[in-house]
Amino acid sequence: MLKWLITGIVLLATAGTSSAAGFGVFTQGAGGLGQANATVAHPIGPSSLYFNPALLTELSGRQIEAGTTAISASRDFTSSVSGLTASGDDEWNTPGTFYYTETHGRLAAGIGLYFPFGLSTSWPADYEGRYISTSADLFSLNINPVVSYRFTDRLALAAGLDVMYLSAELQNHVNQVFAGFAVPPILGGPINDPTLPDVLQTFDGEGWGHGLNLGLYYKISEMVSFGATYRSQIDVKVEGSATFAQVDPRLAPLFPSATGSADISLPAQATAGLAARLTPELTIEVGARWEDWSSFDELKISLAAPVLGQTETVTPRDWEDTWAFNIGGEYQLTPTVALLAGYLYGQNPVPDSTFEPSIPDSDAQLFTLGTIITLDPWTVALAYGFEDHEDRTKNNAIGDPLDPGGLNPASFANGNYESDIHLVAVSVGYAF
Repeated sequence: MLKWLITGIVLLATAGTSSAAGFGVFTQGAGGLGQANATVAHPIGPSSLYFNPALLTELSGRQIEAGTTAISASRDFTSSVSGLTASGDDEWNTPGTFYYTETHGRLAAGIGLYFPFGLSTSWPADYEGRYISTSADLFSLNINPVVSYRFTDRLALAAGLDVMYLSAELQNHVNQVFAGFAVPPILGGPINDPTLPDVLQTFDGEGWGHGLNLGLYYKISEMVSFGATYRSQIDVKVEGSATFAQVDPRLAPLFPSATGSADISLPAQATAGLAARLTPELTIEVGARWEDWSSFDELKISLAAPVLGQTETVTPRDWEDTWAFNIGGEYQLTPTVALLAGYLYGQNPVPDSTFEPSIPDSDAQLFTLGTIITLDPWTVALAYGFEDHEDRTKNNAIGDPLDPGGLNPASFANGNYESDIHLVAVSVGYAF
């Protein structure tokens, strides 16, 4: 029972950990996606509030922008034990964004509402890894007010607050046959019944956290500019409960509803970019992003009541810091139409020792195209991205926590994992 509750909270802790992979939502505006997020050192409108709030001093008056991104991920698994294959059944998801900005002389301010994590994925009910994960649905909302001030004609600084809400519903199966072996004699056990169906476990959890973000924008010359941002670590207090279905009455004492909590730390992030206006029509930017995933080395779970005699456990995760590198460009084809393109290469934080199918993450390449159409006072941005993940092989002991001595080696879901993601974004802006 303790293992199942841990699994639920661990999935919630990791469901939003990978930017541009797994459950991370890469795009926070179509103009940024079209340039592979290489938009830290030059403004693209109100969505600059997310990419670098110091750029808001480059905007004028009052502006709003709203948009959404349709995201679909496909995942395929080939077992190294049985040779069987399975495909993740991912539906299109449409996280949204909203930004409001207002600039008066040297001072600018704004607020952003966006969904940094919010995808869903599922595996078939007969998939070999069903005892690890069968589905995950994650929702998040970040409320991000910011203030920016241009101290000189060249230098602007910004600061903001991140208020983060997370909720998730996660499901997996529990091997009720193996659970029967754990029934003590006083309750009529052990129970050896190979006809017992899997128990269906559902975990629901939610929590709030907050952090800060900073931005810097510096004009090196009229043609070259530098931008940098920092987002602090966000600690989220996650509280959740686990419920069970298809439980055999003889095993009901093993499956009580349970509650638990964990303090989850979303990592600090830093980005930097250098933009050059090569011609009056063409701007190119190169950049990098760092994420402090090495801070997520273990997960400590506290339980409201003893489960199998335990009220606390520690699960190692051993994640690693990651880097991403990108390049993007904007070409003003006509006064009305701008063309966008970009490329990003990103590392993943999950080592081989803790890799598992709830987030089959791997290093990835993102290729993007887009356009911005300006019809004053309206602006429409469209973008498409294809994210190709490197194949990943699972070969570790993460599997059915109830399997005594690895009697069912297929339950580890060891084998080859392939993933790719399609993103289609649209944003609409209006200047007052």
